[in-house]
Amino acid sequence: MDYFDELRKQLKTYLDDPQIEQIYQAYLLAKQGHEGQIRRTGDPYITHPVAVALILARMHMDAQSIMAALMHDLLEDTAIDKATLARQFGQQVADLVDGVSKLTQIKFETQAEAQAENFRKMVLAMAQDIRVIIVKLADRLHNMRTLDALPPSKRQRIAIETLEIYAPIANRLGMHSYRVDLEELGFAALYPMRFRVINDAVQKARGNRKEIMSVIEKSLHACLSREGMPPTKLYGREKHLYSIYKKMRNKRIPFADIMDVYAFRITVDCLDSCYRVLGAVHNSYKPVPERFKDYIAIPKANGYQSLHTTLFGPYGVPIEIQIRTEEMHRMAESGIAAHWLYKADSTVGSKAHIRAQQWLKNLLEMQQSTGSSLEFIENVKIDLFPDEVYVFTPKGNILELPRGATAVDFAYAIHTEIGDTCVAAKIDRRLAPLSTPLMNGQNVEIVTSPSARPSPSWLNFVVTGKARSKIKHYFKKQKGDESIVLGRRLLDRALSTLNLSLAQIPEIDVARVLKESNYTSLNELLEDTGMGNQVPLILARRLACAVKDEQEQEEQEKKDATERLSQTPLLIKGTEGMVVSFAKCCYPLPGDLIVGILDAGRGIIVHRENCRDIAHLRKTEKCIFLSWEKSIAGDFQAEIRTELMNRKGTLASLAVALADMDANIENITVADRDGHYSEVNLIISVKDRAHLARVMRRVRSIPEVSKIMRASRAPRSHGTRF
Repeated sequence: MDYFDELRKQLKTYLDDPQIEQIYQAYLLAKQGHEGQIRRTGDPYITHPVAVALILARMHMDAQSIMAALMHDLLEDTAIDKATLARQFGQQVADLVDGVSKLTQIKFETQAEAQAENFRKMVLAMAQDIRVIIVKLADRLHNMRTLDALPPSKRQRIAIETLEIYAPIANRLGMHSYRVDLEELGFAALYPMRFRVINDAVQKARGNRKEIMSVIEKSLHACLSREGMPPTKLYGREKHLYSIYKKMRNKRIPFADIMDVYAFRITVDCLDSCYRVLGAVHNSYKPVPERFKDYIAIPKANGYQSLHTTLFGPYGVPIEIQIRTEEMHRMAESGIAAHWLYKADSTVGSKAHIRAQQWLKNLLEMQQSTGSSLEFIENVKIDLFPDEVYVFTPKGNILELPRGATAVDFAYAIHTEIGDTCVAAKIDRRLAPLSTPLMNGQNVEIVTSPSARPSPSWLNFVVTGKARSKIKHYFKKQKGDESIVLGRRLLDRALSTLNLSLAQIPEIDVARVLKESNYTSLNELLEDTGMGNQVPLILARRLACAVKDEQEQEEQEKKDATERLSQTPLLIKGTEGMVVSFAKCCYPLPGDLIVGILDAGRGIIVHRENCRDIAHLRKTEKCIFLSWEKSIAGDFQAEIRTELMNRKGTLASLAVALADMDANIENITVADRDGHYSEVNLIISVKDRAHLARVMRRVRSIPEVSKIMRASRAPRSHGTRF
């Protein structure tokens, strides 16, 4: 049986014979490669690539895309390689096939990681050729149409992936018909019972609505005829089932409330007629306030253009109306595919193509900033569900952002450097917090400072994937730089016990240690050392090529080195950054005796010397002797515990006393001890140990305070008490 016949008929409607013959050769190679392979449906495997190619042919995609669709599974499922495809059909076709193929060479720990990396690879291929995603969407669409042959667990997994990734991508590229089909099929596979219930309800409601739909349609026709503007087309528009389900779930409204709204679409011949028709229907029926949207003046991110309005129609029923030109309608249905589907009209599809390329450029920029495929795909998901707001730059340009976007999102959308250095925002010429959600039509101006840097708190309110990935990338890089500096200090200090420094180690020895430890550069090794993943003392011995002939000698050298390390502690000033942190169990302060613990992935954790939590680590290589720098500026946290009499105003007196002593309350907890006294735990910020002592003396002077001590998990016999 020749499965190519139907495809050939479709191709003849828009391609010439030499191109069709080349596509036929691709079909023969695919048929040969998949010979003997059977789909879960029981059909020969070749039926799948032919069906995918037929979907694309109906969109009038070019010959290279059709060939890629026919051969898209050859690299994964057969012995045919990319070089063979390039020789026979050209490099572009080979790259298209490779972009669509699944990633199989790399083994991943989890299915989620494999899917995320597969998607990341596809995005990179899309950036080279946008046709990759169109072929992939056609492939996914046919797979969804034959999903019933798979076991339930696999059906659900593929349905979730379709609804979360592929349908939103189709929407982002303006391919409405693809999106609707993918959503309907995904909904039916993921929630079969809900799908059947809503489908049955729609079928039942459809019969009851026919008469009202007919009356409204005649009324609209009469209204437009009176104004001398007969539409090109006027027809009722049905909501698809997944859209109904999402509205019921998100807005928590019953099915009856959704089906009470009657939707119509009016297509006209030119742009001017869109606004004239809008005026005519508004003149005949009262519009619902705040339900008018002009997507012609400000198109959606995917290029969609239309006028949307809601009217109080006959019998008081609400009518949703979309008004657009024929060109806008074709654009809304086909999106990026209109670039190929309507080549005769140079204006159709070109804008969508430009927007799609810009979106892919943003995705590429985002993936370069993310640390893992899973993080990248989560950021992409954020960008795939934009409920847009449109704001203006100071120059009057329109910027589109997802609903809920803040001034920081706006800053990063303009440029990464502006985002990294923003300190304030002016919204409609008034200063506003950076976390302020932006509204439609606002004018936003960003105030920057060369010395400003991103704040970790921004991650709590930014909503765009670009802003989130850029902020995380900044802190990852900052942490890496700080780790290198700390790693160098730790290693030099360890080498000093061997009467050496890092500068004195021959390059050949450094290269040997790097190779043995699988590091590509010295900075990479130093970064891992600063992060606590390498023990400086052991690393110093390896770099110095210490003699290891006898175990006893090695143990003695290690003991001697440890003793020398204790005599030359590492100096801490409190401004080292993210790679040096202070333990929450004992809250060390300048003036306390301190030690550090190397914690893998976190760097050095500073503890008080008598902290009970590190008693078992004191004699290990993870313990580093530390000391405070002589001049330290900044605030440090300390915990104090007080017992107060239960009287009105006692807590207020306590707060006033702390404020008088320039100590800020970071956290406070109160617990009743008995009917007369309460125990109050406070985390306060102070300058050093001496400052804490002054604060505690001031608190003790309050008459209602019966006891005060510095809280600690250190042994009680060594606890500090004032």
